[in-house]
Amino acid sequence: MTESVAPAEAGAAAITAPHQAVPASAGATLSYRDATAADLPAIVRLLADDQIGGRADDPSEPLDPAYRAAFDAIDRDPNQRLIVAELDRAVVGTMQLTLLPGLLNRGAWRGQIEGVRVAADKRGQGLGAQMIDWALAWFGAHDCFMAQLTSNNDRTRAHAFYEKLGWAKSHAGFKLYLTETQ
Repeated sequence: MTESVAPAEAGAAAITAPHQAVPASAGATLSYRDATAADLPAIVRLLADDQIGGRADDPSEPLDPAYRAAFDAIDRDPNQRLIVAELDRAVVGTMQLTLLPGLLNRGAWRGQIEGVRVAADKRGQGLGAQMIDWALAWFGAHDCFMAQLTSNNDRTRAHAFYEKLGWAKSHAGFKLYLTETQ
């Protein structure tokens, strides 16, 4: 189902943390929908276009079956959404949204944003801000008390982008790769 609901209509009032939307240029309005398997080539191209995080991603077709297996796992999980953002019916962005239950803060839920990508030729037009605003509204509509994301230390431009939207650097993250293919 395609959604082009404005964040305020999608439950933004439930979001308690302040965030600031940055308007897109020239009235560009994204529409959002759950990704389908047919979107995988476009999504993998967006991921692979990333100089930092997409090193291991290969958009050549036929796609590695691991992408379809991962898509199927995400699609089966009721707390996960793989979203595509479209402009003029073309996929120009993607993000994975996860609802995380927890015991901390009296059983409060968190929203996790992963794999945010905007097509290289569409960056700087406010589309990423629209995507984040939509994600925050979706989390608010699901009673999440906070949203969180991680960003590679080398992504200084992404850090400035998130800070401009009102996000704060609050924690240090750690990773331990469990396979050599990462």
